[in-house]
Amino acid sequence: MNRKFIVVCLLLSIIHSGFSQDFYKQSRAAKRWVKQQFDSLTEDEKIAQLMVIRAHSNLGPEHVQQVTDIIKKYNVGSLCFFQGGPARQVNLTNYYQSIAKTPLMICIDAEWGLGMRLDSIINFPHQLMMGATKDPNLIYQMGNTVGFQCKRMGINVNYAPVVDVNNNPENPVINDRSFGENKYKVATFGVQYMKGLQAENVMACAKHFPGHGDVAVDSHLDLPVINKSIKSLDSLELYPFKEMIKAGVGSVMMAHLYIPAIDTTAHLATSLSSKAVEGLLKKQLGFKGITVTDGLEMKGISKFFPDGEASMMALVAGNDMLCLPTDIEGTIAKTKQAIADKKLSWKQIDASVKKILLVKYNMGLNHYQPVDKRNLVADLNVETKYIKTEVARNAITLLNENSKVIPLKTERKIAYIAIGVSKENAITSRLKSEVNSDTYFFSGEANAVITKETIEPQTGAKKIDTIGDRQSAEELITLLKHKTYDAIVIGVHNYSRRPANNYGLSKASVYLINQLQQQANTATLFFGNPYAMKVSSNAPNLIACYEDDEIVQQAAADILVGKAKAVGTLPVSIGY
Repeated sequence: MNRKFIVVCLLLSIIHSGFSQDFYKQSRAAKRWVKQQFDSLTEDEKIAQLMVIRAHSNLGPEHVQQVTDIIKKYNVGSLCFFQGGPARQVNLTNYYQSIAKTPLMICIDAEWGLGMRLDSIINFPHQLMMGATKDPNLIYQMGNTVGFQCKRMGINVNYAPVVDVNNNPENPVINDRSFGENKYKVATFGVQYMKGLQAENVMACAKHFPGHGDVAVDSHLDLPVINKSIKSLDSLELYPFKEMIKAGVGSVMMAHLYIPAIDTTAHLATSLSSKAVEGLLKKQLGFKGITVTDGLEMKGISKFFPDGEASMMALVAGNDMLCLPTDIEGTIAKTKQAIADKKLSWKQIDASVKKILLVKYNMGLNHYQPVDKRNLVADLNVETKYIKTEVARNAITLLNENSKVIPLKTERKIAYIAIGVSKENAITSRLKSEVNSDTYFFSGEANAVITKETIEPQTGAKKIDTIGDRQSAEELITLLKHKTYDAIVIGVHNYSRRPANNYGLSKASVYLINQLQQQANTATLFFGNPYAMKVSSNAPNLIACYEDDEIVQQAAADILVGKAKAVGTLPVSIGY
Protein backbone atom coordinates (compact mmCIF):
# COMPACT_ATOMS: atom_id res chain seq x y z
CA MET A 1 0.00 0.00 0.00
CA ASN A 2 1.57 3.30 -1.07
CA ARG A 3 2.21 6.26 1.23
CA LYS A 4 -0.23 8.55 -0.61
CA PHE A 5 -3.11 6.10 -0.04
CA ILE A 6 -2.27 5.85 3.69
CA VAL A 7 -2.19 9.66 4.05
CA VAL A 8 -5.56 9.97 2.28
CA CYS A 9 -7.01 7.34 4.60
CA LEU A 10 -5.74 9.12 7.70
CA LEU A 11 -7.16 12.43 6.53
CA LEU A 12 -10.53 10.84 5.81
CA SER A 13 -10.51 9.20 9.22
CA ILE A 14 -10.05 12.64 10.80
CA ILE A 15 -12.61 14.34 8.53
CA HIS A 16 -15.29 11.71 9.10
CA SER A 17 -14.42 10.78 12.69
CA GLY A 18 -17.37 12.67 14.12
CA PHE A 19 -19.88 11.45 11.56
CA SER A 20 -20.83 8.07 13.05
CA GLN A 21 -24.07 8.16 14.99
CA ASP A 22 -23.84 7.11 18.65
CA PHE A 23 -26.66 4.60 18.79
CA TYR A 24 -25.86 3.82 22.43
CA LYS A 25 -26.05 7.34 23.91
CA GLN A 26 -27.92 7.21 27.24
CA SER A 27 -29.63 10.54 27.75
CA ARG A 28 -32.20 10.95 30.53
CA ALA A 29 -35.01 10.90 27.98
CA ALA A 30 -33.60 7.74 26.41
CA LYS A 31 -33.35 5.96 29.77
CA ARG A 32 -36.90 6.99 30.63
CA TRP A 33 -38.30 5.71 27.31
CA VAL A 34 -36.33 2.45 27.48
CA LYS A 35 -37.63 1.77 31.01
CA GLN A 36 -41.20 2.53 29.97
CA GLN A 37 -41.02 0.18 27.00
CA PHE A 38 -39.14 -2.52 28.90
CA ASP A 39 -41.60 -2.52 31.80
CA SER A 40 -44.47 -3.09 29.37
CA LEU A 41 -43.01 -6.36 28.04
CA THR A 42 -43.96 -9.85 29.17
CA GLU A 43 -41.26 -12.51 29.45
CA ASP A 44 -42.24 -13.96 26.07
CA GLU A 45 -42.17 -10.50 24.49
CA LYS A 46 -38.68 -9.85 25.84
CA ILE A 47 -37.42 -12.90 23.94
CA ALA A 48 -39.42 -11.88 20.85
CA GLN A 49 -37.80 -8.43 20.93
CA LEU A 50 -34.52 -10.17 20.09
CA MET A 51 -35.91 -11.62 16.84
CA VAL A 52 -35.56 -10.30 13.28
CA ILE A 53 -38.38 -11.72 11.13
CA ARG A 54 -38.32 -12.11 7.34
CA ALA A 55 -40.60 -9.78 5.36
CA HIS A 56 -41.23 -9.23 1.64
CA SER A 57 -43.32 -6.76 -0.30
CA ASN A 58 -43.80 -9.05 -3.32
CA LEU A 59 -45.37 -12.17 -1.81
CA GLY A 60 -48.99 -11.10 -1.62
CA PRO A 61 -51.73 -10.98 1.02
CA GLU A 62 -51.02 -14.37 2.59
CA HIS A 63 -47.45 -13.39 3.48
CA VAL A 64 -48.58 -9.99 4.76
CA GLN A 65 -51.11 -11.70 7.00
CA GLN A 66 -48.42 -14.05 8.35
CA VAL A 67 -46.16 -11.14 9.28
CA THR A 68 -49.13 -9.24 10.72
CA ASP A 69 -50.07 -12.20 12.90
CA ILE A 70 -46.47 -12.56 14.15
CA ILE A 71 -46.25 -8.87 15.09
CA LYS A 72 -49.60 -8.92 16.90
CA LYS A 73 -49.12 -12.25 18.64
CA TYR A 74 -45.48 -12.06 19.72
CA ASN A 75 -44.47 -8.37 19.57
CA VAL A 76 -41.25 -9.22 17.72
CA GLY A 77 -38.52 -6.60 17.77
CA SER A 78 -37.46 -6.30 14.14
CA LEU A 79 -38.25 -7.07 10.51
CA CYS A 80 -35.78 -7.68 7.68
CA PHE A 81 -37.19 -6.86 4.25
CA PHE A 82 -36.10 -8.74 1.15
CA GLN A 83 -37.43 -8.61 -2.43
CA GLY A 84 -40.24 -6.32 -3.51
CA GLY A 85 -40.87 -2.74 -4.58
CA PRO A 86 -40.24 0.60 -2.85
CA ALA A 87 -43.82 1.87 -2.65
CA ARG A 88 -45.16 -1.51 -1.56
CA GLN A 89 -42.48 -1.81 1.11
CA VAL A 90 -43.19 1.68 2.43
CA ASN A 91 -46.90 0.84 2.66
CA LEU A 92 -46.08 -2.30 4.62
CA THR A 93 -43.54 -0.55 6.85
CA ASN A 94 -46.09 2.10 7.78
CA TYR A 95 -48.74 -0.56 8.39
CA TYR A 96 -46.53 -2.88 10.42
CA GLN A 97 -45.29 0.02 12.57
CA SER A 98 -48.90 1.11 13.17
CA ILE A 99 -49.86 -2.29 14.63
CA ALA A 100 -46.68 -2.91 16.66
CA LYS A 101 -46.91 -2.59 20.43
CA THR A 102 -43.17 -1.76 20.54
CA PRO A 103 -41.67 0.12 17.56
CA LEU A 104 -40.09 -2.21 15.02
CA MET A 105 -36.47 -1.94 13.98
CA ILE A 106 -36.58 -2.22 10.16
CA CYS A 107 -33.56 -3.96 8.62
CA ILE A 108 -32.42 -4.86 5.12
CA ASP A 109 -29.53 -6.75 3.57
CA ALA A 110 -28.57 -4.26 0.84
CA GLU A 111 -24.81 -4.42 0.36
CA TRP A 112 -24.88 -2.66 -3.00
CA GLY A 113 -27.82 -0.42 -2.24
CA LEU A 114 -31.56 -0.94 -2.20
CA GLY A 115 -31.49 -1.97 -5.86
CA MET A 116 -30.12 -5.29 -4.57
CA ARG A 117 -33.59 -6.01 -3.18
CA LEU A 118 -36.12 -3.64 -4.70
CA ASP A 119 -37.31 -3.01 -8.24
CA SER A 120 -37.17 0.49 -9.81
CA ILE A 121 -33.93 1.31 -7.98
CA ILE A 122 -30.54 1.45 -9.70
CA ASN A 123 -27.93 -0.96 -8.34
CA PHE A 124 -24.65 0.30 -6.99
CA PRO A 125 -21.55 -1.76 -7.88
CA HIS A 126 -20.55 -4.81 -5.87
CA GLN A 127 -17.84 -4.17 -3.31
CA LEU A 128 -15.09 -5.80 -5.40
CA MET A 129 -15.50 -3.12 -8.07
CA MET A 130 -15.32 -0.44 -5.39
CA GLY A 131 -12.15 -2.14 -4.13
CA ALA A 132 -10.55 -1.44 -7.52
CA THR A 133 -10.78 2.33 -6.92
CA LYS A 134 -8.15 4.32 -5.05
CA ASP A 135 -10.42 6.91 -3.44
CA PRO A 136 -11.83 6.08 0.02
CA ASN A 137 -13.98 9.20 -0.13
CA LEU A 138 -15.88 7.70 -3.07
CA ILE A 139 -16.76 4.75 -0.82
CA TYR A 140 -17.94 7.15 1.88
CA GLN A 141 -20.17 8.89 -0.68
CA MET A 142 -21.68 5.60 -1.76
CA GLY A 143 -22.26 4.49 1.83
CA ASN A 144 -23.82 7.84 2.61
CA THR A 145 -26.15 7.59 -0.39
CA VAL A 146 -27.17 4.04 0.59
CA GLY A 147 -27.82 5.44 4.08
CA PHE A 148 -30.02 8.15 2.56
CA GLN A 149 -31.91 5.49 0.57
CA CYS A 150 -32.52 3.50 3.74
CA LYS A 151 -33.64 6.50 5.77
CA ARG A 152 -35.96 7.59 2.97
CA MET A 153 -37.57 4.13 3.12
CA GLY A 154 -37.90 3.99 6.91
CA ILE A 155 -35.09 1.41 7.18
CA ASN A 156 -32.98 1.59 10.33
CA VAL A 157 -30.27 -1.05 9.77
CA ASN A 158 -28.39 -2.14 6.66
CA TYR A 159 -26.53 -5.45 7.00
CA ALA A 160 -23.45 -3.99 5.32
CA PRO A 161 -20.59 -3.65 4.66
CA VAL A 162 -18.94 -6.99 4.07
CA VAL A 163 -15.47 -6.76 5.63
CA ASP A 164 -14.41 -10.30 4.85
CA VAL A 165 -10.97 -10.46 3.23
CA ASN A 166 -11.59 -12.58 0.14
CA ASN A 167 -8.36 -14.55 -0.02
CA ASN A 168 -9.89 -17.65 -1.64
CA PRO A 169 -10.69 -17.17 -5.36
CA GLU A 170 -13.04 -20.18 -5.23
CA ASN A 171 -15.17 -18.63 -2.49
CA PRO A 172 -18.75 -19.32 -3.62
CA VAL A 173 -20.55 -16.99 -1.22
CA ILE A 174 -18.40 -13.89 -0.55
CA ASN A 175 -16.20 -13.42 -3.62
CA ASP A 176 -17.17 -10.13 -5.36
CA ARG A 177 -19.08 -9.01 -2.24
CA SER A 178 -15.68 -8.27 -0.64
CA PHE A 179 -13.51 -5.19 -1.22
CA GLY A 180 -10.67 -7.59 -2.07
CA GLU A 181 -7.77 -9.52 -0.60
CA ASN A 182 -5.83 -6.63 0.96
CA LYS A 183 -6.78 -6.36 4.63
CA TYR A 184 -5.83 -2.68 4.83
CA LYS A 185 -8.00 -1.69 1.90
CA VAL A 186 -10.87 -3.87 3.16
CA ALA A 187 -10.64 -2.19 6.56
CA THR A 188 -10.30 1.36 5.20
CA PHE A 189 -13.12 1.02 2.70
CA GLY A 190 -15.31 -0.82 5.20
CA VAL A 191 -14.90 2.02 7.71
CA GLN A 192 -15.76 4.65 5.10
CA TYR A 193 -18.86 2.74 3.93
CA MET A 194 -19.92 2.39 7.57
CA LYS A 195 -19.38 6.07 8.37
CA GLY A 196 -21.37 7.08 5.31
CA LEU A 197 -24.30 4.89 6.41
CA GLN A 198 -24.22 5.93 10.04
CA ALA A 199 -24.00 9.63 9.19
CA GLU A 200 -27.61 9.16 8.01
CA ASN A 201 -28.55 7.54 11.35
CA VAL A 202 -28.70 4.12 9.67
CA MET A 203 -26.83 1.44 11.56
CA ALA A 204 -24.11 -0.43 9.69
CA CYS A 205 -23.25 -4.06 10.36
CA ALA A 206 -19.73 -5.45 9.93
CA LYS A 207 -19.97 -8.96 8.57
CA HIS A 208 -19.28 -11.90 8.67
CA PHE A 209 -17.31 -12.24 11.93
CA PRO A 210 -14.69 -13.64 12.38
CA GLY A 211 -14.10 -13.66 8.60
CA HIS A 212 -15.80 -15.60 5.78
CA GLY A 213 -13.28 -14.94 3.02
CA ASP A 214 -11.21 -18.12 3.03
CA VAL A 215 -13.88 -20.75 2.40
CA ALA A 216 -14.86 -22.96 -0.54
CA VAL A 217 -18.31 -23.88 0.87
CA ASP A 218 -21.43 -21.72 0.92
CA SER A 219 -22.79 -21.45 4.48
CA HIS A 220 -26.29 -21.19 2.99
CA LEU A 221 -25.81 -24.85 1.98
CA ASP A 222 -23.47 -26.35 4.59
CA LEU A 223 -21.08 -25.46 7.41
CA PRO A 224 -17.72 -24.22 6.04
CA VAL A 225 -14.55 -25.23 7.91
CA ILE A 226 -11.58 -22.89 8.38
CA ASN A 227 -8.47 -24.65 9.66
CA LYS A 228 -6.38 -21.66 10.69
CA SER A 229 -4.62 -20.80 13.90
CA ILE A 230 -5.74 -17.93 16.08
CA LYS A 231 -2.50 -16.16 15.20
CA SER A 232 -3.26 -16.49 11.49
CA LEU A 233 -6.84 -15.26 11.95
CA ASP A 234 -5.63 -12.35 14.05
CA SER A 235 -3.09 -11.27 11.44
CA LEU A 236 -5.58 -11.22 8.55
CA GLU A 237 -9.29 -11.97 8.98
CA LEU A 238 -9.79 -10.12 12.26
CA TYR A 239 -7.97 -6.94 11.21
CA PRO A 240 -10.91 -5.23 9.41
CA PHE A 241 -13.28 -6.06 12.28
CA LYS A 242 -10.89 -4.48 14.77
CA GLU A 243 -10.77 -1.32 12.68
CA MET A 244 -14.56 -1.24 12.30
CA ILE A 245 -15.00 -1.61 16.06
CA LYS A 246 -12.52 1.19 16.75
CA ALA A 247 -14.35 3.41 14.24
CA GLY A 248 -17.72 2.92 15.94
CA VAL A 249 -19.66 0.37 13.91
CA GLY A 250 -23.11 -0.16 15.41
CA SER A 251 -23.44 -3.91 14.96
CA VAL A 252 -21.55 -7.06 13.98
CA MET A 253 -22.98 -10.13 12.25
CA MET A 254 -21.73 -13.55 13.36
CA ALA A 255 -20.87 -16.00 10.58
CA HIS A 256 -21.82 -19.66 10.41
CA LEU A 257 -18.29 -21.10 10.30
CA TYR A 258 -16.60 -24.03 11.99
CA ILE A 259 -13.18 -22.87 13.23
CA PRO A 260 -11.54 -25.47 15.52
CA ALA A 261 -8.94 -22.94 16.69
CA ILE A 262 -11.81 -21.02 18.32
CA ASP A 263 -14.13 -23.86 19.38
CA THR A 264 -13.67 -27.60 18.82
CA THR A 265 -17.26 -28.55 19.66
CA ALA A 266 -18.47 -30.74 16.75
CA HIS A 267 -20.60 -28.94 14.14
CA LEU A 268 -20.77 -25.81 16.30
CA ALA A 269 -20.76 -22.68 14.16
CA THR A 270 -19.07 -19.53 15.43
CA SER A 271 -22.53 -17.91 15.54
CA LEU A 272 -23.51 -20.41 18.27
CA SER A 273 -20.20 -20.47 20.13
CA SER A 274 -19.74 -18.47 23.33
CA LYS A 275 -15.99 -18.66 22.71
CA ALA A 276 -16.49 -16.78 19.44
CA VAL A 277 -19.23 -14.33 20.48
CA GLU A 278 -18.66 -13.65 24.16
CA GLY A 279 -14.99 -14.58 24.28
CA LEU A 280 -13.39 -13.36 21.05
CA LEU A 281 -15.69 -10.57 19.86
CA LYS A 282 -16.87 -9.05 23.12
CA LYS A 283 -14.09 -9.69 25.64
CA GLN A 284 -10.95 -9.79 23.49
CA LEU A 285 -11.92 -7.22 20.84
CA GLY A 286 -14.05 -5.14 23.20
CA PHE A 287 -17.16 -4.85 21.04
CA LYS A 288 -20.04 -3.31 23.02
CA GLY A 289 -22.68 -2.96 20.32
CA ILE A 290 -25.32 -5.32 18.97
CA THR A 291 -24.26 -8.79 17.84
CA VAL A 292 -26.62 -10.46 15.39
CA THR A 293 -26.49 -13.96 13.92
CA ASP A 294 -26.40 -14.60 10.22
CA GLY A 295 -29.66 -16.10 8.98
CA LEU A 296 -30.68 -18.99 11.24
CA GLU A 297 -32.55 -20.63 8.34
CA MET A 298 -29.21 -21.25 6.57
CA LYS A 299 -28.02 -24.86 6.25
CA GLY A 300 -24.77 -24.11 8.06
CA ILE A 301 -26.98 -24.07 11.16
CA SER A 302 -30.22 -25.88 10.33
CA LYS A 303 -28.39 -29.00 9.09
CA PHE A 304 -27.22 -29.69 12.63
CA PHE A 305 -29.71 -28.03 15.01
CA PRO A 306 -33.50 -27.51 14.98
CA ASP A 307 -34.43 -23.83 14.70
CA GLY A 308 -35.69 -23.26 18.22
CA GLU A 309 -32.65 -24.97 19.70
CA ALA A 310 -30.26 -23.06 17.44
CA SER A 311 -31.87 -19.76 18.42
CA MET A 312 -31.56 -20.61 22.11
CA MET A 313 -27.89 -21.62 21.61
CA ALA A 314 -27.22 -18.31 19.83
CA LEU A 315 -28.53 -16.40 22.86
CA VAL A 316 -26.54 -18.58 25.27
CA ALA A 317 -23.45 -17.78 23.15
CA GLY A 318 -23.99 -14.07 23.78
CA ASN A 319 -25.79 -12.79 20.67
CA ASP A 320 -28.23 -9.92 21.09
CA MET A 321 -30.37 -10.54 18.01
CA LEU A 322 -31.58 -13.64 16.16
CA CYS A 323 -31.74 -13.13 12.40
CA LEU A 324 -34.55 -15.00 10.61
CA PRO A 325 -35.60 -17.64 13.13
CA THR A 326 -38.39 -19.75 11.64
CA ASP A 327 -39.75 -21.29 14.86
CA ILE A 328 -40.83 -18.45 17.12
CA GLU A 329 -42.78 -20.64 19.56
CA GLY A 330 -39.86 -23.06 19.78
CA THR A 331 -37.35 -20.26 20.31
CA ILE A 332 -39.35 -18.83 23.21
CA ALA A 333 -39.90 -22.24 24.80
CA LYS A 334 -36.27 -23.37 24.40
CA THR A 335 -34.95 -20.05 25.71
CA LYS A 336 -37.15 -20.17 28.81
CA GLN A 337 -36.06 -23.76 29.40
CA ALA A 338 -32.39 -22.72 29.10
CA ILE A 339 -33.05 -20.04 31.74
CA ALA A 340 -34.69 -22.63 33.99
CA ASP A 341 -31.66 -24.91 33.45
CA LYS A 342 -29.34 -21.99 34.31
CA LYS A 343 -27.63 -22.09 30.90
CA LEU A 344 -28.90 -18.56 30.39
CA SER A 345 -30.21 -15.82 32.68
CA TRP A 346 -32.95 -13.24 32.51
CA LYS A 347 -30.24 -10.72 33.32
CA GLN A 348 -28.56 -11.50 29.98
CA ILE A 349 -31.89 -11.37 28.08
CA ASP A 350 -32.86 -8.11 29.77
CA ALA A 351 -29.50 -6.52 28.92
CA SER A 352 -29.94 -7.35 25.23
CA VAL A 353 -33.53 -6.09 25.20
CA LYS A 354 -32.54 -2.79 26.85
CA LYS A 355 -29.64 -2.39 24.41
CA ILE A 356 -32.00 -2.86 21.46
CA LEU A 357 -34.57 -0.47 22.92
CA LEU A 358 -31.87 2.15 23.48
CA VAL A 359 -30.81 1.84 19.83
CA LYS A 360 -34.44 2.19 18.74
CA TYR A 361 -34.74 5.39 20.74
CA ASN A 362 -31.58 6.86 19.22
CA MET A 363 -32.86 5.93 15.76
CA GLY A 364 -35.91 8.09 16.44
CA LEU A 365 -38.37 5.19 16.73
CA ASN A 366 -39.76 6.64 19.93
CA HIS A 367 -41.70 9.07 17.71
CA TYR A 368 -42.14 7.16 14.48
CA GLN A 369 -43.42 9.18 11.55
CA PRO A 370 -44.99 7.33 8.60
CA VAL A 371 -42.80 7.33 5.48
CA ASP A 372 -43.93 9.72 2.74
CA LYS A 373 -44.35 7.99 -0.64
CA ARG A 374 -44.33 11.16 -2.75
CA ASN A 375 -41.44 11.22 -5.28
CA LEU A 376 -40.12 8.06 -3.63
CA VAL A 377 -38.42 6.36 -6.59
CA ALA A 378 -36.95 9.64 -7.89
CA ASP A 379 -35.52 10.39 -4.44
CA LEU A 380 -34.01 6.92 -4.15
CA ASN A 381 -32.25 7.21 -7.52
CA VAL A 382 -31.13 10.83 -7.25
CA GLU A 383 -27.41 10.11 -6.60
CA THR A 384 -26.98 6.61 -7.99
CA LYS A 385 -26.06 7.34 -11.62
CA TYR A 386 -23.44 9.93 -10.66
CA ILE A 387 -21.76 7.67 -8.09
CA LYS A 388 -21.90 4.61 -10.38
CA THR A 389 -20.26 6.65 -13.14
CA GLU A 390 -17.50 7.84 -10.82
CA VAL A 391 -16.86 4.30 -9.59
CA ALA A 392 -16.69 3.00 -13.18
CA ARG A 393 -14.26 5.75 -14.23
CA ASN A 394 -12.03 5.00 -11.25
CA ALA A 395 -12.27 1.20 -11.16
CA ILE A 396 -11.75 -0.15 -14.69
CA THR A 397 -8.30 -1.75 -14.69
CA LEU A 398 -5.79 -2.35 -17.50
CA LEU A 399 -3.85 -5.49 -16.60
CA ASN A 400 -1.86 -6.18 -19.74
CA GLU A 401 -0.80 -3.78 -22.47
CA ASN A 402 1.57 -5.54 -24.82
CA SER A 403 0.65 -4.09 -28.20
CA LYS A 404 -0.57 -0.86 -29.76
CA VAL A 405 -4.26 -1.80 -29.95
CA ILE A 406 -5.68 0.84 -27.60
CA PRO A 407 -6.76 3.49 -28.37
CA LEU A 408 -8.74 2.30 -31.38
CA LYS A 409 -8.41 4.47 -34.48
CA THR A 410 -11.07 5.19 -37.09
CA GLU A 411 -8.67 4.45 -39.94
CA ARG A 412 -8.23 0.88 -38.73
CA LYS A 413 -10.43 -2.09 -39.57
CA ILE A 414 -11.94 -3.12 -36.23
CA ALA A 415 -14.12 -5.99 -35.02
CA TYR A 416 -15.93 -6.31 -31.70
CA ILE A 417 -16.68 -9.89 -30.62
CA ALA A 418 -19.55 -9.77 -28.11
CA ILE A 419 -19.43 -13.07 -26.22
CA GLY A 420 -22.55 -13.86 -24.21
CA VAL A 421 -24.57 -11.26 -26.12
CA SER A 422 -27.17 -11.72 -28.85
CA LYS A 423 -28.06 -8.10 -29.59
CA GLU A 424 -26.62 -4.62 -29.59
CA ASN A 425 -25.68 -3.01 -26.28
CA ALA A 426 -24.07 0.27 -25.21
CA ILE A 427 -20.50 -0.62 -26.09
CA THR A 428 -21.26 -2.20 -29.48
CA SER A 429 -23.29 0.88 -30.37
CA ARG A 430 -20.51 3.27 -29.28
CA LEU A 431 -17.79 1.45 -31.20
CA LYS A 432 -19.85 1.25 -34.38
CA SER A 433 -20.60 4.94 -34.12
CA GLU A 434 -17.09 6.16 -33.27
CA VAL A 435 -14.68 3.73 -34.94
CA ASN A 436 -16.98 2.02 -37.48
CA SER A 437 -16.42 -1.44 -36.00
CA ASP A 438 -18.01 -4.64 -37.23
CA THR A 439 -19.85 -6.51 -34.48
CA TYR A 440 -20.10 -10.28 -34.07
CA PHE A 441 -22.45 -11.76 -31.47
CA PHE A 442 -21.46 -15.11 -29.98
CA SER A 443 -24.01 -16.20 -27.40
CA GLY A 444 -22.06 -19.22 -26.19
CA GLU A 445 -25.16 -21.41 -26.09
CA ALA A 446 -25.07 -24.96 -27.40
CA ASN A 447 -27.08 -24.43 -30.60
CA ALA A 448 -26.73 -20.70 -31.08
CA VAL A 449 -25.95 -18.98 -34.36
CA ILE A 450 -23.18 -16.48 -34.94
CA THR A 451 -24.41 -13.18 -36.29
CA LYS A 452 -22.50 -10.26 -37.75
CA GLU A 453 -23.85 -6.73 -37.52
CA THR A 454 -22.51 -3.96 -39.75
CA ILE A 455 -23.54 -0.54 -41.00
CA GLU A 456 -23.95 0.03 -44.75
CA PRO A 457 -21.53 2.87 -45.59
CA GLN A 458 -23.81 4.52 -48.19
CA THR A 459 -27.16 4.36 -46.39
CA GLY A 460 -26.16 4.01 -42.74
CA ALA A 461 -28.63 1.13 -42.45
CA LYS A 462 -27.99 -1.71 -40.00
CA LYS A 463 -27.21 -5.04 -41.66
CA ILE A 464 -27.34 -8.38 -39.82
CA ASP A 465 -25.89 -11.52 -41.44
CA THR A 466 -26.18 -15.05 -40.11
CA ILE A 467 -22.76 -16.69 -40.35
CA GLY A 468 -23.91 -20.22 -39.59
CA ASP A 469 -24.89 -22.80 -37.01
CA ARG A 470 -22.15 -22.98 -34.36
CA GLN A 471 -21.06 -26.41 -33.27
CA SER A 472 -17.67 -24.94 -32.42
CA ALA A 473 -15.98 -21.55 -32.53
CA GLU A 474 -13.78 -22.52 -35.45
CA GLU A 475 -15.97 -20.93 -38.10
CA LEU A 476 -15.84 -17.52 -36.47
CA ILE A 477 -12.09 -17.77 -35.87
CA THR A 478 -11.51 -18.63 -39.54
CA LEU A 479 -13.77 -15.80 -40.68
CA LEU A 480 -11.99 -13.22 -38.55
CA LYS A 481 -8.59 -14.30 -39.83
CA HIS A 482 -9.87 -14.08 -43.40
CA LYS A 483 -11.16 -10.54 -42.83
CA THR A 484 -7.67 -9.41 -41.64
CA TYR A 485 -8.84 -6.96 -38.99
CA ASP A 486 -6.30 -4.47 -37.64
CA ALA A 487 -7.78 -4.78 -34.15
CA ILE A 488 -10.12 -7.33 -32.55
CA VAL A 489 -11.83 -6.36 -29.31
CA ILE A 490 -13.30 -9.25 -27.31
CA GLY A 491 -16.03 -8.33 -24.84
CA VAL A 492 -17.03 -11.06 -22.38
CA HIS A 493 -20.55 -10.34 -21.12
CA ASN A 494 -23.37 -11.83 -19.04
CA TYR A 495 -21.40 -14.50 -17.21
CA SER A 496 -22.05 -15.70 -13.68
CA ARG A 497 -20.70 -13.98 -10.57
CA ARG A 498 -20.09 -17.42 -9.06
CA PRO A 499 -16.92 -19.50 -9.66
CA ALA A 500 -18.70 -22.78 -10.50
CA ASN A 501 -18.14 -24.07 -14.05
CA ASN A 502 -15.79 -21.28 -15.10
CA TYR A 503 -18.32 -18.63 -14.03
CA GLY A 504 -20.87 -20.15 -16.38
CA LEU A 505 -18.75 -19.56 -19.47
CA SER A 506 -19.26 -22.35 -22.01
CA LYS A 507 -16.31 -24.40 -23.24
CA ALA A 508 -16.82 -22.93 -26.71
CA SER A 509 -16.65 -19.38 -25.31
CA VAL A 510 -13.44 -20.11 -23.38
CA TYR A 511 -11.95 -21.77 -26.47
CA LEU A 512 -12.89 -18.79 -28.65
CA ILE A 513 -11.39 -16.30 -26.18
CA ASN A 514 -8.08 -18.14 -25.96
CA GLN A 515 -7.78 -18.79 -29.68
CA LEU A 516 -8.38 -15.16 -30.57
CA GLN A 517 -5.97 -13.96 -27.89
CA GLN A 518 -3.11 -15.71 -29.68
CA GLN A 519 -3.16 -12.73 -32.02
CA ALA A 520 -1.29 -9.66 -30.78
CA ASN A 521 -3.92 -7.31 -32.19
CA THR A 522 -6.61 -8.31 -29.67
CA ALA A 523 -7.88 -6.59 -26.52
CA THR A 524 -10.13 -8.51 -24.11
CA LEU A 525 -12.59 -6.90 -21.71
CA PHE A 526 -14.30 -8.88 -18.96
CA PHE A 527 -17.58 -7.25 -17.94
CA GLY A 528 -18.12 -8.99 -14.61
CA ASN A 529 -16.29 -10.74 -11.79
CA PRO A 530 -12.55 -10.32 -12.48
CA TYR A 531 -11.75 -13.77 -11.09
CA ALA A 532 -13.22 -15.13 -14.35
CA MET A 533 -10.21 -13.72 -16.20
CA LYS A 534 -8.28 -16.81 -15.12
CA VAL A 535 -9.83 -18.55 -18.17
CA SER A 536 -7.91 -16.08 -20.32
CA SER A 537 -4.54 -17.80 -20.59
CA ASN A 538 -2.51 -15.36 -22.67
CA ALA A 539 -4.17 -12.02 -23.35
CA PRO A 540 -1.90 -9.40 -24.92
CA ASN A 541 -4.28 -6.65 -23.76
CA LEU A 542 -6.64 -7.35 -20.86
CA ILE A 543 -9.10 -5.02 -19.12
CA ALA A 544 -11.14 -5.74 -15.98
CA CYS A 545 -14.50 -3.93 -16.10
CA TYR A 546 -16.09 -5.62 -13.02
CA GLU A 547 -19.77 -5.03 -13.89
CA ASP A 548 -21.92 -5.24 -17.03
CA ASP A 549 -24.31 -2.34 -17.42
CA GLU A 550 -24.62 0.70 -19.63
CA ILE A 551 -22.61 2.99 -17.34
CA VAL A 552 -19.66 0.58 -17.16
CA GLN A 553 -19.82 -0.12 -20.89
CA GLN A 554 -19.74 3.61 -21.65
CA ALA A 555 -16.72 4.06 -19.37
CA ALA A 556 -14.99 1.12 -21.08
CA ALA A 557 -15.76 2.60 -24.52
CA ASP A 558 -14.18 5.89 -23.41
CA ILE A 559 -10.97 3.98 -22.63
CA LEU A 560 -11.03 2.05 -25.91
CA VAL A 561 -11.39 5.18 -28.06
CA GLY A 562 -8.82 7.18 -26.07
CA LYS A 563 -11.13 9.56 -24.20
CA ALA A 564 -10.07 8.23 -20.78
CA LYS A 565 -7.39 6.13 -19.10
CA ALA A 566 -7.90 2.95 -17.07
CA VAL A 567 -6.79 3.98 -13.58
CA GLY A 568 -8.13 1.18 -11.34
CA THR A 569 -6.05 -1.43 -9.52
CA LEU A 570 -7.02 -5.09 -9.35
CA PRO A 571 -8.14 -5.81 -5.75
CA VAL A 572 -7.49 -9.58 -6.01
CA SER A 573 -4.82 -11.86 -7.49
CA ILE A 574 -5.62 -13.75 -10.69
CA GLY A 575 -2.14 -14.42 -12.08
CA TYR A 576 -1.65 -11.22 -14.09
